[in-house]
Amino acid sequence: MGQPAVTHPPNPQRSLGADLRTLRKARGLTLADLAARLNRSVGWLSQVERDLSDPSVTDLRHLAAQLDVPVSMLFDHAPANPGEAGYVVRRGHRRPIGSNAAGLVEELLSPDLTDDFEMVHSTFEPHSRIGETVTRPTQEVGYLVSGKLDLEIGSRAFTIHPGDSFRIRGEPFRWINPYDEPAVAIWVIAPPVY
Repeated sequence: MGQPAVTHPPNPQRSLGADLRTLRKARGLTLADLAARLNRSVGWLSQVERDLSDPSVTDLRHLAAQLDVPVSMLFDHAPANPGEAGYVVRRGHRRPIGSNAAGLVEELLSPDLTDDFEMVHSTFEPHSRIGETVTRPTQEVGYLVSGKLDLEIGSRAFTIHPGDSFRIRGEPFRWINPYDEPAVAIWVIAPPVY
């Protein structure tokens, strides 16, 4: 018999350092790799990841660029109510993620990025489409809450309706909402990529 799993209570406040560490590891980068890309020392980056040092706004912009996330993902967001931090994310306290450039509005539903997955609320605006095919080293499952969404996974094309779910396992995919109403989906991605 194996040892029982050790669980740690979530941090009472969102940890920038924990999110940075998760994003770095999800991209297969070591501390030395990322520090070199930033022209910073491994010690500095280690302190940032352990929340012992606060990066400047310029540092956050450079970190976001190297980790391929919007800089807004790294800025503070509305604090959780006392006793709920790390457990509950209220509607008005979700962190915006993604670029919104293609008509896609994404919000992080997970309290932070320290789990083995992330959960995202995605709104695909009417008559919008992703600019290019996406391939990422993840497993993803989505559930369409409302609207309709056209989805291409590999060489297959699907129209997803409310109540339908789908899975993507590292395959190239594209989405299109050619319809007159927004499509809203809940998306689970492992490992976290935002």
